[in-house]
Amino acid sequence: MPKSMITVQRHILEQERAHPHATGELTGLLWDLTIAAKVISHQVNRGGLADIFGETGESNVTGDLVRRLDSIAQDTIYRAMDHGGHLCVMVSEENPDIIPIPAKFPKGPYVLLYDPLDGSSNIEANVSIGTIFSVHRRISSSGDGTLGDCLQRGSEQIAAGYFLYGSSTMIVYTTGQGVYGFTLEPSIGEFILSHERIVIPRKGKYYSINEGNVAAWDEPTRRYIEYLKQKDTATGRPYSLRYIGSLVADFHRTLLYGGVFLYPADCSNPQKPKPKLRLLYEVAPMAFIMDQAGGAATTGTQNVLDIQPNSLHDRVPVVMGSTQDVGIYRKFCTDSNRPPANLASHTC
Repeated sequence: MPKSMITVQRHILEQERAHPHATGELTGLLWDLTIAAKVISHQVNRGGLADIFGETGESNVTGDLVRRLDSIAQDTIYRAMDHGGHLCVMVSEENPDIIPIPAKFPKGPYVLLYDPLDGSSNIEANVSIGTIFSVHRRISSSGDGTLGDCLQRGSEQIAAGYFLYGSSTMIVYTTGQGVYGFTLEPSIGEFILSHERIVIPRKGKYYSINEGNVAAWDEPTRRYIEYLKQKDTATGRPYSLRYIGSLVADFHRTLLYGGVFLYPADCSNPQKPKPKLRLLYEVAPMAFIMDQAGGAATTGTQNVLDIQPNSLHDRVPVVMGSTQDVGIYRKFCTDSNRPPANLASHTC
């Protein structure tokens, strides 16, 4: 039996009670998401036994190949969330446009943005993958949600989190009152509190980055990584490299153990840097979680949560982690002879 018997549903309800004017809409929304995650977790755990590996032969709006489990996760979340009356619109990393709520269902006060299956290229290697979600309060008055409802700064999120499908299935989430983690107990089918009030260490001893891309890094990132590799016992260096290649897994480890996660832009062409991660579905929700856990997230010279998205599929560079480690990275950017000029795209 688990030591704690606090379920995620009970925890969400208790947080709701702290706000006398809460309507219960957000509670219902998050509750529906946990049901979708249980279904996705079941499919992930079946793996090759259910013939759900492989690609569909299609590409999504950002050019990535769509895998069968991507489609299953996308459909599962949509069907779990379209009828509850909590949402006015949805947006997914897999869709080019906003996803309207069907006309036959009521419209609610919230907007859901999500990456249905982050790290799906690792599925067949049995590496931890996940679902990332972000919730905003609508800014339109009523009826169907609009594009403007979706294009809000990360600082305006009211909830964010991720489901991690690995050796165990977890939800880590925040509603702006700290970060909490719950692990799925298979014997009872419930998410049970396992990580209460997650706080990232102020300084770590690990860094997480794809060093195979070193030739395409901007100069501040290159110098920063070299700095982390230099031996200096006074500052706890060298740092050790830890990189999985699945954002949810790399972020989760960084959140628990401290250190820094980096995904800089591809600066092979300095005139046209190419960030990889999506602002709305990956970077902003993770930055909100990191902020609530006492960490930081930056493009190098700009707080990620302050970025105003211009389109549904904006990409940005990001460095997230312990405040001291991220602060040192910022110094490398601002002290460089060629600091980033365009903060959102991180000009090299």
